[in-house]
Amino acid sequence: MRKVIASLYITLDGVVENPAWTAPFFDEEAAAFARGQLFAADALLLGRVTYQGFAAAWPTMTDEDGFAERMNALPKYVATTTLDTPEWNATFLTGDLPAAVAELKQQDGQDLLVYGSGGLVNTLLAHDLIDELRLWTHPVVEGTGKRLFTESSPKKTLRPLGTTTFRSGAQVLTYAPATAPASAR
Repeated sequence: MRKVIASLYITLDGVVENPAWTAPFFDEEAAAFARGQLFAADALLLGRVTYQGFAAAWPTMTDEDGFAERMNALPKYVATTTLDTPEWNATFLTGDLPAAVAELKQQDGQDLLVYGSGGLVNTLLAHDLIDELRLWTHPVVEGTGKRLFTESSPKKTLRPLGTTTFRSGAQVLTYAPATAPASAR
């Protein structure tokens, strides 16, 4: 049984959009953490906007650590109601999204890794489909921008699993549902 791990860059004021503000904080420690979570996954689960941004950038990237190769090779499951031509190893999830993700979780394999995709994360939280929420918290206040949690976000109680602090000042705050889904017990 697989776990859904959601990993998002976020500012102190909750902004998750256009994370150019992460660059000064992405050091060797952060890269090692990112690599670890990517290699612990055997598929990505993405919202449409994140998928389109990644698909425009990642296919041409290379590196010596194999991160880009892994990112490009992994299957991608994309929540979309508007796209109709999958590319970049993608399968579109166009029907009942919670049911589709619940089915993916029942399969054998490694983690399903959600990058960004705030709307998708809120939908998955509302249906108790996230096993871990990793908030890459940066000591930045953006003031404006799309926030992860809004007035329409589902009310949830989370329990802290741990904090990873990087020398750069960024931290990964890891949470699980207060009442863990059956798949995580």
